[in-house]
Amino acid sequence: MKTALHWFCAFVLWLGALSLVGCGHTDEEMAAKQREIDKLQADLKAAKAQIADDQSKFSDAQSSLSSLKEQLKAAGLGLEKSREDTARLRQALSEYKMRADQLAAIDQRFHELRAKLDKLTRFGVRVVPRNNRLVIQLPGDVLFDSGRDELKMQGKDVLGEIADVIRSDRDLMNRFFLVAGHTDNVKYPPGGPFKDNWGLSLARARQVLLFLIGDAKSADPKKAGGGLSPARWAAAGYGDTDPVAGTVAKQSDDDRKKNRRVELVVQPNVEEMLNLSNIH
Repeated sequence: MKTALHWFCAFVLWLGALSLVGCGHTDEEMAAKQREIDKLQADLKAAKAQIADDQSKFSDAQSSLSSLKEQLKAAGLGLEKSREDTARLRQALSEYKMRADQLAAIDQRFHELRAKLDKLTRFGVRVVPRNNRLVIQLPGDVLFDSGRDELKMQGKDVLGEIADVIRSDRDLMNRFFLVAGHTDNVKYPPGGPFKDNWGLSLARARQVLLFLIGDAKSADPKKAGGGLSPARWAAAGYGDTDPVAGTVAKQSDDDRKKNRRVELVVQPNVEEMLNLSNIH
């Protein structure tokens, strides 16, 4: 572009000089001057064409630059979204790992508790996950005679060993427990002291609770208990409404035997509000 402007200025100066020289030139000189004028005119035309081409290229470059800016802007937004998605994925993976670690810890505690109580399996004691809770199940027939709520000596021995396991475990000692009484679906006899299966199941749960929170160091064997904190224990009666075998309406003799039970339900802490269905 600068070359074209240079030639254009030279042509203007030449014309000025020509006008100052005036007449007196030979035909040969005039022909030479005409050839020089023609050349300058051709150069001027080429310069104008070059200027037009440069302007067109400059305009195209500006358009390309604008388009590139838009593309970079869009790419920047896309990159930002990709970073946000990556951050969310990392957060989700971190939460998943944390919950997996928590479930693994719960699973380990479950198996440790089961191992500690394994010697009581001969009495039918079981440690199972149920209703998303860890549960120690005790057969009712080991604890009580039929239709009664007074603990049998064998039942006290079993409960005493369970209390020993809980007292020796810091985690279990800091847990809350629910003693849940359950019956089979046989109707409670009219006129009985407990009125119905609800009353019988609650009375039995209460007796188990009273033993577990009783003084473990009592000199009187009849008053000795498990030595557990009463602030962390509660009792409930479910009657025949929550069978582990058969249904409320239909139960075999074997089903009824399994349903006559007392459960020590370990209440979950916040980290254990998880699905324990994968624990076996």
